[in-house]
Amino acid sequence: MADTKRRARPASPAAVVPDPRQSGSIIDWPLSLAATKEYQVAEFLRERIISGQFGRGQKLKQDEIARSLGISITPVREALKILEAEGYVAGYSHRGVVVAPFDIDRAEELFELRLLLEGRLTRLAAGNVAADDLRVLNELDREIVAAASSGVHEKLRRANYRFHFQLYELARRLQTLEFVRVLWAKYPFDLVGVIPGRFARADAEHKALLKALAAGDVRKTVQAMQAHIESNWKEFKATYPLYRAK
Repeated sequence: MADTKRRARPASPAAVVPDPRQSGSIIDWPLSLAATKEYQVAEFLRERIISGQFGRGQKLKQDEIARSLGISITPVREALKILEAEGYVAGYSHRGVVVAPFDIDRAEELFELRLLLEGRLTRLAAGNVAADDLRVLNELDREIVAAASSGVHEKLRRANYRFHFQLYELARRLQTLEFVRVLWAKYPFDLVGVIPGRFARADAEHKALLKALAAGDVRKTVQAMQAHIESNWKEFKATYPLYRAK
């Protein structure tokens, strides 16, 4: 395995609220890219949009978010600007800021870009992974399983988001990582997550990824990630017409 020596992880920035990414998490998942309060708020909101806690088309009220986090409205306003640039939210003069709707016409291109960019991040991450990183990823995988057992889709999708981006951060390619964040903003995870039996298949795909990663096999790790993304997309394509018909 590449670089299995213990390596110091980046220090986490001060939280805007006590553990804003859900205090019940079994591990400390640091925002290693964050340096500002608005970035922390943006990440807090990203997780809740990805998880479906804030649904498509839902209005995001700046004052309510600020009050719930115990901060001023300024970092919330700046965080929403970040998310609008990434495509997570959209601003309307008559409605304010809302969670961006899903656009089916762009979905296949999103899949193609995910396959390319996330495959690249996975390859680079596999070359940088250390023993501590594997421990964290396995703990996150267990968190996904626990979330699935709870039956709460929002918890499951939030845990899945953490798992993927914990891995991708190991690639140390900040610009590529930001492009992938934009893709995740637009991808239909809310529709994929409710496909019957999808969790069991995704869990097996995660396990295959972790096995290849632990073995230090970069090629198989990338193949496992690409198979995971392709499986996700094929199931979405097969079920979306049924979803639209409801």
